[in-house]
Amino acid sequence: MAAKDKFHAAVRIALEKEQWKITDDPLRLEVGGTKFEIDLGAEQLLAAERGQEKIAVEIKTFLSDSPLTAYHAALGQFLNYRLALEINDPNRILYLAVPVIVYEAFFKREFAQISVERYQIKQIIYDPIQEVIVKWIM
Repeated sequence: MAAKDKFHAAVRIALEKEQWKITDDPLRLEVGGTKFEIDLGAEQLLAAERGQEKIAVEIKTFLSDSPLTAYHAALGQFLNYRLALEINDPNRILYLAVPVIVYEAFFKREFAQISVERYQIKQIIYDPIQEVIVKWIM
């Protein structure tokens, strides 16, 4: 089992504050003989005619000296997780959870925005101190 991210508990609490029910911690998948562990799986009851919305959340801190290097690793992991979900759980939407300070300092840069748009990375921007979600980017 992989080690949990430093802000794992903060993101879990933030999701629960928004009425998400955590269903998996971690969300485990196996595709083609390869095992994956995405940090969280959650669902939320929507209006009766829409049913449930299901998400998977990969939590990242980007606390290393190089946010670009951390982003490279996170992007590769995110794309592989999204592919695994498309195969095993196609109704679940994958999000990359990013601390607000990193979002402001790195993800607002032109290159990061182009990359996020190109690879269609859905994001949850969270405040690890207040344990709240600041913004959903879909």
